[in-house]
Amino acid sequence: MSIEISKIERELETWSSKTIRMVIIGIGNPLRKDDAVGLEVLGSLQANHSDSVLLIESETVPENVIEPIITFNPSHLLIIDAALMGLEPGSVQLMEQIMTRSRPISTHALPLSLFSDHIRDRIGAKVALLAIQPENTDFGEGLTKELKKTVRSLNKILEKILSNIK
Repeated sequence: MSIEISKIERELETWSSKTIRMVIIGIGNPLRKDDAVGLEVLGSLQANHSDSVLLIESETVPENVIEPIITFNPSHLLIIDAALMGLEPGSVQLMEQIMTRSRPISTHALPLSLFSDHIRDRIGAKVALLAIQPENTDFGEGLTKELKKTVRSLNKILEKILSNIK
């Protein structure tokens, strides 16, 4: 995982370069184990960042926070969510193009591809999805051991990136 995390760190640093204002939105269902990983990553970030950073927890309805995002007018929007990618649990991918196969299919009321396109079209923000492969999305609370490790690693990377946003 350390090689993959190093790669993600480089990708996030490149993607977030020239950030003026950033929104990070955590998505997930806290009652479905690893599906809550986006919320856990967001919750592990310190709240004392500059006024140029906005952290938003949306659970499973990111469309409910469209207006606060547009009002904040970020240059960058990072969405953090669990995603079934057929990878090892805890694997992470940064996706700047949030694609669906032939049509918008998602566990969210508004597919993330439409959500991100709407934000991009309205304010011109750079949008990316930090997708994390879950191990277990059964009903229950708490992350699996592997995803807890991923959250700790991502926390270090994101804290470093956020500390550079003035």
